[in-house]
Amino acid sequence: MASIDLIRSCLDSIRQITDDIVDSVLYLDAGCLEAFQFIGAFPLFLELGARAICSLESMPSLDITAHWNSNFIPVKKMVVITSHLLSDAHRYILRCLSSHQTILHCTIFTSISEIAHSAYADSPLGPDAFHEYESLLVQDYEEILIKSKRSEKHSHLNNETEQVTRGDLDTLSSNGNGSSQMDSRADDDLNVESVSGERDLYDDSKSAEVNSSTRLQVSVHHYPMLLCPVSARVFVFPSEGAVAEACLSNNNESSVSPGLPSICTGVASDGEDVPPGATLTAHFLYNLAAKMDLKMEIFSLGDTSKVIGKMLQDMSSLYDVGRRNRRSAGLLLVDRTLDLLTPCCHGDSFLDRMLSSLPRRDRAMSYSAMKSSNSLNKNLPANVQHPTLDIRIPFSMILNNKGSNTIRTKLEGNIKAFMSGWNSVNVDSEAFADLSDNADKLQNKKFDNESYSLSGCFLSNHTGENYLEALLDRRTKDGILLVKKWLMEALQREKVPLKGLTGSTTLSELHAMVKELVPDQISLVRNRGIIQLALAAEMALSEPHSSRWDAFVSAERILNVNSLDNSQNLSSQIRDLVNTSSVMRSHEEYNTEPQAGLLSFQDALLLSIVGYILAGENFPTSGSGSPFSWEEEHLLKEAIVDVIFQKPKMTKLQFLHGLAKDLEANARKEESSKNEDDFDDNWGSWDDDENDKAYGDMQLKLELRDRVDQLFKLFHKLSGLKWRTPSLIEGPLTSPSSYGNDPCARKGLIYKLLATVMAKYDIPGLEYHSSAVGRFFKSGFGRFGIGQAKPYIGDQSVLLIFVVGGINCLEIREAMEAISESSRPDMELIIGGTTLLIPDDMYDLLLGSSSYI
Repeated sequence: MASIDLIRSCLDSIRQITDDIVDSVLYLDAGCLEAFQFIGAFPLFLELGARAICSLESMPSLDITAHWNSNFIPVKKMVVITSHLLSDAHRYILRCLSSHQTILHCTIFTSISEIAHSAYADSPLGPDAFHEYESLLVQDYEEILIKSKRSEKHSHLNNETEQVTRGDLDTLSSNGNGSSQMDSRADDDLNVESVSGERDLYDDSKSAEVNSSTRLQVSVHHYPMLLCPVSARVFVFPSEGAVAEACLSNNNESSVSPGLPSICTGVASDGEDVPPGATLTAHFLYNLAAKMDLKMEIFSLGDTSKVIGKMLQDMSSLYDVGRRNRRSAGLLLVDRTLDLLTPCCHGDSFLDRMLSSLPRRDRAMSYSAMKSSNSLNKNLPANVQHPTLDIRIPFSMILNNKGSNTIRTKLEGNIKAFMSGWNSVNVDSEAFADLSDNADKLQNKKFDNESYSLSGCFLSNHTGENYLEALLDRRTKDGILLVKKWLMEALQREKVPLKGLTGSTTLSELHAMVKELVPDQISLVRNRGIIQLALAAEMALSEPHSSRWDAFVSAERILNVNSLDNSQNLSSQIRDLVNTSSVMRSHEEYNTEPQAGLLSFQDALLLSIVGYILAGENFPTSGSGSPFSWEEEHLLKEAIVDVIFQKPKMTKLQFLHGLAKDLEANARKEESSKNEDDFDDNWGSWDDDENDKAYGDMQLKLELRDRVDQLFKLFHKLSGLKWRTPSLIEGPLTSPSSYGNDPCARKGLIYKLLATVMAKYDIPGLEYHSSAVGRFFKSGFGRFGIGQAKPYIGDQSVLLIFVVGGINCLEIREAMEAISESSRPDMELIIGGTTLLIPDDMYDLLLGSSSYI
């Protein structure tokens, strides 16, 4: 039986819709663009006959001229692929349709199944969601056409009256048909249009105005294989898709973040309290298993995972009848909140290090902002805003001041031609015309400047080899050596002499090898993948990124060691990190004027989270209190209050909303008062002014302390994570002898789970959700004494581990280690997660814009 390959399956899914793609203009939303970059799908779309590939949310005016591949034959087919609910994508689909006046067939593919549409609380569509939307889209489109025709007719009559009055017949022919006015009016209508179950049906008079022979034909289908396969057996959801954006927990006492599952309490959620992210995740995993022809034996660890497992079990019993010939596989669902320490720490993973150093593309137009105003369920929390996986690599890094002027001039000319072709819209722009004169300034450009960045996912398949597949299990040193090896192979293919390029792997050597790969445009395009990867590695190892990562590693190692000693040493170390960060810049200043090896106040808060989790593991509490004494925690609170009060500009935090302006105003007053030297002139009014100022400072500090108290309530939750879950208190997962006693080489939960499963030990708290066949025996033949033994997850030939809340590259590497060290190295391991996490993402989920605090 063929092994599982997620990338191949995704490409096959695209080939299955060839008939719809042929001779059509293709619109993809941001989530689809992100997913298809990982598999290199865009050349395939053009190969299958698509006229053009366009963005659904940011449709430029040039989209209507997408006839370059069709001998100027008007386009009549439009295909939309979306990773969102149909109701969310509706206004964008409608805008694209109204821009193409010749579209007769519109095919829509959505990654959200019809059943999920009806089960999702905020969707206005019912059980027959696809057919309902087909009719609603046609109605809205015809209404816009009617309004446009009326507007055009009214504009024409007004123009005719004015022209007859003025007696200028030449002006009549130059006024046109009012299409620009139609477009603007139609766009205004689209801004308020949305799907609504309460929309009135058209009367006969409106329907008569639409020509039945040119009536738009709409068909909606489910497209389940919309995911980001970072390798053949590792995947995450698109960060800008509905499944990743949906909340995994409702705002209550057990929640730590909308993007993370609730803390395990052992109490099952009722049907009304199921978070939307759990519903969408369950439906996505069910359809993914069906598409991969797998029959899942479902196991779960964690409250949210159990809810998802129960939904998967119910769906299997309803829809899997007669499908018993599928390949058996084990599905292990794990809550991210069972191990928040691993993604918060900076482990030895080459990919984690690179992803933490590289800038990302800004998110597209937010669907959550639209839903906040049009939501049918006002009690739903805001969507989670994960950073995109669309990497931005500064292409200007190739241009530097080293090398001879001749070589540099040739290189600049090649890059100018390449970037002009890459961004054909800007071919005549001043930026490219003056590239040679401004080469020295390119290095100072912002990293997210698209004119000087190679966009797209550098992890995707460019040369027949998926680079990420080989880098997933690499430590930093091994990853750099592998990148160097690929560079040397590329240089050999280009017949470039390797003399002087085979020494020790340094940044200067990597840079020199990259420059040798770009002698002309053809070589530049041919080796684009390895060039991107080498530039990404160079940035990760350069300053200040390298020093900042090493500073985190050093601080986490110290916290880890102190956590084995006593709470006083640990709390003192956290306080020192906070106090030291007071001399640093904020992250915003850090991005513009980086300081090598220095940690900001936000970094200190992330380390405080690490310290509290370590304290909770080693100094048991009831789960709601602090692992530190009152005095220790009081000193830490005062340190944080002082830093925020003295330097509010460098501490722009989510939990200070509504108070930040007052703090900044107070800091400015403090600064101005220090600069005043005329104390003698104001001596008479000094007492009253100081009393008023002291009263104002006291009130502000009291409010600030209240906010900091809320911050520490979150710290207390995180410190009590271990003692809420039976599997983390007792059993093989807590045995230190199984995973080593070195605190600096601790393993994450995924590694421990796999090692335990492979050793066939029981895991406390692991719940099995019986398959449809098992329930059949249990309810039918089981009455006659014929039962079915509970399957063991370690006996499965295929094992899918899915982390609800996200996974990081270090865990992927450790999971591969666990399988290679086991007695089942032949097991096919698939790893999935809600998103791909780095430590900065964890800060954003717990304390940033995607947090509840």
